[in-house]
Amino acid sequence: MMLLSAIAAGGQQYAVDTHAHVFTRGLPLATVRRYAPDYDVTAAEYLQRLDQHGLTHGVLVQPSFLGSDNSYLLAALRAHPQRLRGIAMVDDDISEEQLQHLHAAGVVGIRFNLIGGAAVPDFGAPAWQRVLSSIAQRGWQVEIHREARDLQTIVPVLLDTGVKLVIDHFGRPDPELALNDPGFRYLLDLGATGRVWVKLSAAYRTGGMIAGQRMAAAALPLLRQAYGLSRLLWGSDWPHTQHERLTDYTQQCHEFCTLMPLPEERQVVLATAANLYQFD
Repeated sequence: MMLLSAIAAGGQQYAVDTHAHVFTRGLPLATVRRYAPDYDVTAAEYLQRLDQHGLTHGVLVQPSFLGSDNSYLLAALRAHPQRLRGIAMVDDDISEEQLQHLHAAGVVGIRFNLIGGAAVPDFGAPAWQRVLSSIAQRGWQVEIHREARDLQTIVPVLLDTGVKLVIDHFGRPDPELALNDPGFRYLLDLGATGRVWVKLSAAYRTGGMIAGQRMAAAALPLLRQAYGLSRLLWGSDWPHTQHERLTDYTQQCHEFCTLMPLPEERQVVLATAANLYQFD
């Protein structure tokens, strides 16, 4: 069922899903993790979902439970270089040679999954400053997954390094405070920087399906005003880890269509991601 569609940018058609994961059982797991799945999801399965729903390209995000061993991610990117890009997880001792290795495979950024009280790295430390400076020079992005209340203590030092910054999953406002969360209000203020993007993804991670949908509907007009359509991104969050029984790919596409009912506006969001993720 073709729920979404692509528009041309520079002669190429683009409709980008900016957030999905692939993994299999038996891969080395991170020592510290909140969860480990008991099933497999492959790049071939993901591409099938893209095709079924009218999407042309996808972004694979390294799952936190695999830590900084990006081997499976890189294999998927190398197998499908025209259609996939990747967001890796790295440690602060990664070398320039290793960063170039990631870049050659199709990695265009790194992610810090800091949800659930995870320790925040000292981004001001020399080791991270070196890594972040290199990332900025490569035109990569840094993705942050953290509760909104903590963004104000994390974001400034990252922006000071010159990186592009992507905030995952509507900024993860507090489920009870919703848009009254001071952290969400801070996220709106970041729109003025011109260097921050927000993912319209995984609303169900903020209070469940119903509360999440309600939050997303209320948040979108504010995010549009603060960021414009060209710095909003859509992601399926497939395969919806830890929420697999709540939703699926088709439902997430339906919810995006409901959230943004005008096809021309959806097309802008889906297509302008191509530049940020270096497809064009």
